[in-house]
Amino acid sequence: MQATKPKRIVVKIGSSSLTSLHGEISRKKLEKLVEQLVKLKDNGYEVLLVSSGAVAAGYRKLGFLERPKSLPEKQAAASIGQGLLMEAYSDLFLSHGYVASQILITRGDFSDETRYNNVRNTINVLVDRGIIPIINENDTVTVDRLRFGDNDTLSAKVAGLVGADFLAVLSDIDGLYTDNPVENPEATRIELVKAITPEIEAAAGDAGSAVGTGGMKSKLDAFKIAMASGIKGFLGNATAEDIIYHSVLGEAEGTYFEADQDMDYLNRKKQWIAFNSGPVGEIILKRAEQTPDSVEFQNISTIKGNFKKGDVVRILDEKGARIGLGIVNQAASDLWQALASPVRNIEETIVDQEAFVCELEHTVPIQ
Repeated sequence: MQATKPKRIVVKIGSSSLTSLHGEISRKKLEKLVEQLVKLKDNGYEVLLVSSGAVAAGYRKLGFLERPKSLPEKQAAASIGQGLLMEAYSDLFLSHGYVASQILITRGDFSDETRYNNVRNTINVLVDRGIIPIINENDTVTVDRLRFGDNDTLSAKVAGLVGADFLAVLSDIDGLYTDNPVENPEATRIELVKAITPEIEAAAGDAGSAVGTGGMKSKLDAFKIAMASGIKGFLGNATAEDIIYHSVLGEAEGTYFEADQDMDYLNRKKQWIAFNSGPVGEIILKRAEQTPDSVEFQNISTIKGNFKKGDVVRILDEKGARIGLGIVNQAASDLWQALASPVRNIEETIVDQEAFVCELEHTVPIQ
């Protein structure tokens, strides 16, 4: 498969691709990964790494024989493992003449638009100066309600945040198959995905490895985000020879993800609304158009939540089906007052047309 040469690359590596059979960091695997990233850097690419492995690298240092189950134990393991990972990465990159930096984030850093923009600005400074950012979720302090869920999702959101050209997701599998290849020997690998259909999702299993958290479903969700943002993607086996470099060139064995060119990609503002904003209320419509650009007051049935002007809310039909997300330009208190008024003649549009993303409701996993 031939591909236009991308410039800014986000690489996601899973826990099972970084650790030994005993659950500890594999120096050999790290060296192989770093050598590939260095090759990209030497050839003029900008590289960002989303690295799993903190909990997997740290839990044996706590005396556990297997990955801990409770949140405090996982966080304690991550506090040890994150330092071990960064020490190893820093030493290896420095041996090739490159500097690595660490960025630990939570979902809260992305749900707040100001912090979201600050993260992007920081990463841009690092990348522009030739630094290799190594990004991970801050597992040490993150609680469930602030989690991204897995680093597959995080990598796609980071790729959209920084305007990446290409997202390579490396794991212990060599692509997306028509069925589970372990259970069905006739399953075949899909070389190119232009749209993630319900049939493709149904064929994907949920199982991850013993040291990881993401299965095929989480990877498909990640590529939905990437494709909606106009970013090409690749899923392949981390152990394949020079897999990252060949994937960027479009020559690797695995599955490529590339949305149709006529798709209306989300700009950065809409990406934030669709994937990161954290809606704080709901607006239920009397009647639902399939692709509305805005919501008029006359079409509101009811509202839920105590949202303020400028907040992001969900737009639903009266049956509860999600239509999209939007930024309201009136507070809930004002809308309630207007809804209670016997004269409902307000004609002002209450959802910003430019920020509305419901036209992609069937292909984008909106919140």
